[in-house]
Amino acid sequence: MALVLSGIGVTYGAVVALDDVSLSVPDRAIVGVIGPNGAGKTTLFNVVCGVVPPRTGTMTRDGEPFHPRPHQLIALGIARTLQGGGLFDSMTVLENAMAGARPPARTGLGRALLGLRRAAGEERDVRERARTVLDEVGLGRYARDRPPTLPQALRRKVALARALVSQPRLLLLDEPAGGLSAEEADELGALIAGLPRRRGCSVLLVEHRVDVVMRVCQEIVVLDLGRVIARGTPDQIRDDPAVTAAYFGTD
Repeated sequence: MALVLSGIGVTYGAVVALDDVSLSVPDRAIVGVIGPNGAGKTTLFNVVCGVVPPRTGTMTRDGEPFHPRPHQLIALGIARTLQGGGLFDSMTVLENAMAGARPPARTGLGRALLGLRRAAGEERDVRERARTVLDEVGLGRYARDRPPTLPQALRRKVALARALVSQPRLLLLDEPAGGLSAEEADELGALIAGLPRRRGCSVLLVEHRVDVVMRVCQEIVVLDLGRVIARGTPDQIRDDPAVTAAYFGTD
């Protein structure tokens, strides 16, 4: 999925959260968004998900006008992870993964009766798909465990698996490496880097771990106070003095 944001602006009263923000996520590419706290990264994700309507600007998906609604994301081919994971502690790892593929609701008696006949088959399909994804991310042996019993690194993988089960064309990853060690972040970064090839999806990655972003992204957009202050390849961003001043707090 090719996603293009042009001139996006968001305000909360007198507070400007995003100001003339433009970026593009090409098909099967990984684009990173970095910036200090309060830069507007989460607001940007909320715009893409339809949670926050932009005051100005436009979005297109595959060249067509794009006006998402949160309840339509799975049908639109979009999946998002949350900061902290957002897992269901009372459910098993497998059940958490399956929750990422909620079938559309049916209405009407005829559809309901048809749904009864199809329900068992759909359940088997989703379960099998979830098991395949869990194996892919290295969680197959933990399918019957519950998230609170797992270390942080594995819980992050459960959140990723849940998003992948919906078979998204665009995957929004919100700080997936938060709280991980350098070795754990490297392993997760390798999984993310392979998603366009293995899953055929595009990835928009917001992450405080700059080392992860530099390794997995083809392009990086830097936000500061709601504005884009730099964009380019990892090498270009690494050497940009404006990024050093704004993001790392040095001149």
